Formats: sequence, structure tokens, C-alpha cells
Amino acid sequence: MNGQHTPRSLIVTHYGAYGRGTPGRPAGPVPVAALIRLLGAVGVDPPSVRSAVSRLKRRGLLVADRTATGAAGYALSADARQLLDDGDHRIYPRAAPGPDRWLLAVFSVPEQERSKRHLLRSRLSRLGFGTAAPGVWIAPDRLYDETRHTLERLGLASYVDLFRGDHAGFTPTAEAVRRWWDLDELAALHHAFLTAHEPVLTHWSHHTPTPEAAYRDYLLALDSWRHLPYADPGLPPALLPANWPGAPAAEVFTALHDRLHDTAAQYAEAALRGSECRP
Repeated sequence: MNGQHTPRSLIVTHYGAYGRGTPGRPAGPVPVAALIRLLGAVGVDPPSVRSAVSRLKRRGLLVADRTATGAAGYALSADARQLLDDGDHRIYPRAAPGPDRWLLAVFSVPEQERSKRHLLRSRLSRLGFGTAAPGVWIAPDRLYDETRHTLERLGLASYVDLFRGDHAGFTPTAEAVRRWWDLDELAALHHAFLTAHEPVLTHWSHHTPTPEAAYRDYLLALDSWRHLPYADPGLPPALLPANWPGAPAAEVFTALHDRLHDTAAQYAEAALRGSECRP
């Protein structure tokens, strides 16, 4: 199993794809036994699933609950649901980036609370912010709502001022972007995704997957992909180098989603019912 595909990450990925229900059919708690079956499809052993669930519970992302039949299970917390809802705007197909409007996050944390300074830097980085100057972080303006939600959820909003506007500096914006983000590193992440998942798309373009095979390959693709729109915040194409691999990577993920998602849902639903899914 790829180092990125940790049990905790895969569980979050499952809930994001299949654990929230639909507007007319809200999802209930997922039994631990179902999670064990589901993650077994991608090579995770039962003790690792139980350990990961415990850690997600301690972090406040999962809450213990009972299913309609009384089985022990776990549901998403309100914070986790907000986190996943915000993530949808990045992870799933979206409109091309708009004009070069920017969001600045300027923070100041007292020395006696420097642990919060580290948390702020970590979270802004995970949201896709680049570093414009010490204590000044920058991102595309469309990340405003998600940034507010994140800072408020973590109790960090009082340390940060947010500003929205244009880049009016003396350096051309395309050059400045190279200072704010490590574009070579971001390109390498996209190329790694293509190397791992483009052959999977090629295979399923010529074959019909079983529900279990669709679930396995879709969960792994989504688990890989969902981190990319955070590392790479989706900068306007005019500011990126020629032949930027972000668009091809997004096309591969979108095609895998279209090909596998609904078939994979059959396996997820069968696991919740406690029955085996037959091809």
C-alpha cells in the first residue's frame, strides 16, 4: 500500500465519497464491521482500521453512534462534515480559475502561544496558501470561505487578518507566483498521480469492473487525488509554466470518477447491509 494511503486517510476518503448520504437520504453511522470489510478491499487489516477509527474519534472527526439495528458504528461529526463539504469544491470538477484576485492571511501570534503559530502555518499550507513574506500567506481569492471555516473551527481566527485584492507589485505576477509556491514540487505531485492512476483508467476504459474492483481503484484514486487540490490551489493557467500537468491529472481523476464511482457505490452499500457483493 502506498505510504500516502494510510488507514486514517482512506477512512476519511470513504466517508467523503459514500458516508454522507444524499439530500433525501442522510447517511447513518457506519458499523465498524463494514469499515473493516471496505478497507480490506484496499489491503488494510482489521487492527489498523480499529486503531485509525479511534484516532479519528479522538480528533473529533468521528463520533460513536448506533445503527438502526443497534450495531456499534461511527458517524461524521459536524466539523468533519463541514470539512468534507468544503473539500467538494476543490476535489470534484469545478470551473476554471477566474481572474487573478488574491486572498492574504496576515497573522501575529504571541511568543507564549507559539504552538498556535505552528498550527496556523501548518493549516494555511494545507489549505494551499503560498508564502509571500514572513507572517504573510497568499492564496487564490476563491479559498476565502473555506479559510474562514477552517480558522474558526480551529479557534485561530482571532490571530489572523484576511485581505482580498489584486497583486500590484513591481514583479510580474507569474514571476511572483514562483516565489510563493514551489511549482516544481507541485508538478511532481501531478506527475506522480498520472503515473499511478492513468494506467488504471486505461484498463477500465476497456473492461467492465466488478463492484469490489471499482471500489478498490476508485477509493485509491480519490485518496491520492483529494490531497492534490490542497497542495496545488488551482492557480490561473496564465501564471503557470507551459505544459502544466495539473489539467491532465484532473482529467484522469474526472474520468475515473465517471467510470467507477457509481459501480463502487454498490460495493459500499453491500458492505453496509452486511452482505457480500456479487458481480
